[in-house]
Amino acid sequence: MDRATFACSTAFFRDYNSSSQGAFCLPGGHVDFIEKVESFTYSDFFRDYLIPNHPCIFSAKFTEDWGSRRNWVTWDGKPNFDYLLQKFGEAVVPVANCDVKEYNSNPKEQLPFKEYVKYWKEYIKNDYRSSRGCLYLKDWHLSRAFPEHDVYTTPVYFSSDWLNEYWDAIAVDDYRFVYMGPKGSWTPFHADVFRSYSWSANICGRKKWLLYPAGQEEYLKDRHGNLPFDVTAPSLQDRSVYPRYNQSQPPVEIVQEAGEIVFIPSGWHHQVYNLEDTISINHNWVNGCNVAIMWCFLQDELAAVQREINEWKDPMDDWHLQCQLIMKSCTGIDYKEFYNFLKVIAENRISVLENGLDDEASAKNTPKAAISTLGMLHAVFDLKRTVKVLTSLSANEDFKKLDLTSLSPPPEALLHHLKAAIDTALL
Repeated sequence: MDRATFACSTAFFRDYNSSSQGAFCLPGGHVDFIEKVESFTYSDFFRDYLIPNHPCIFSAKFTEDWGSRRNWVTWDGKPNFDYLLQKFGEAVVPVANCDVKEYNSNPKEQLPFKEYVKYWKEYIKNDYRSSRGCLYLKDWHLSRAFPEHDVYTTPVYFSSDWLNEYWDAIAVDDYRFVYMGPKGSWTPFHADVFRSYSWSANICGRKKWLLYPAGQEEYLKDRHGNLPFDVTAPSLQDRSVYPRYNQSQPPVEIVQEAGEIVFIPSGWHHQVYNLEDTISINHNWVNGCNVAIMWCFLQDELAAVQREINEWKDPMDDWHLQCQLIMKSCTGIDYKEFYNFLKVIAENRISVLENGLDDEASAKNTPKAAISTLGMLHAVFDLKRTVKVLTSLSANEDFKKLDLTSLSPPPEALLHHLKAAIDTALL
């Protein structure tokens, strides 16, 4: 991060309101196309897309050196089933049935990868029809299962990735996925986990994206407050069921070609179709630009849980704790883990600012090496944003009702350390 971008980000977030970020319509639905790798810097992306929460598309030049682009695709642009079976045939993968709706999503099953490829080949041979329905391999943690494989390199633009930095540190989960599906497979209307950013790279095939800027989803809810499963369904025209649909703006539509990367802004709902047999790599990620959106989302989720079990508030001694447990089971995180998330992010940056990196550590693919690559000012920016959100978390009444004695260091001590590190770095 250069000084001009640091100054720009500081000015933007000084008067920042997370509830309004991304609440706009792109002129004419236009989405910028980034053509040249050599002329597009990290600061360009940070300033023009991350801060204002705008979508964009990166050309296939940004992925042309990836191993998956070379090895997973045949000469005519189709999935290289033979290669994929050789490398991953015995893996067990999650597969969704796109033809079935179950609790507002597609039901999933676990299948051996070789069985899924057999199905896919037969599906193509039968003119994209099968008694089993349209099956879509989704949310496969391939990078975690096969870390030694040369699949891809995360572009520098997406390297400030707090979600995967934290979950890698605790060795529990990650938010890096591979998707593989036949023509006609699709993902229903949704926003990404924690209202995170996402990037999606097509290894082969084509996708159509329908994007709705943050806030537009409110106009798409039915009279009970539920979002649609399929945003293209004719039933949305029924004003007795969807009373505000006519107030919604048309979606931003993107057709993504092979090799291209789509950047999806934080909190934008979307629906996605595979127009051809398609393989893609996807990351969900959070950083200093959208961590406040994540925090707002968590507060909204807790409030929804509290409303749902409000009748048990008086008779249940540990009602507040139960709300946190339910929230974590539904969302994947609670307030105490969110504190630990912020702590890990902050401590990694303080370590780099105070101690730097030795030559051996700099050469490794580690979070601290990534922090160092992005520069001291980026680390300071991250700490400033962490202070802002941590201050809000510490003052939150629901957080203060929890047993915080297990948190180390205590929130007040961590805040003091962060502010001191920022002051020292800016001397």
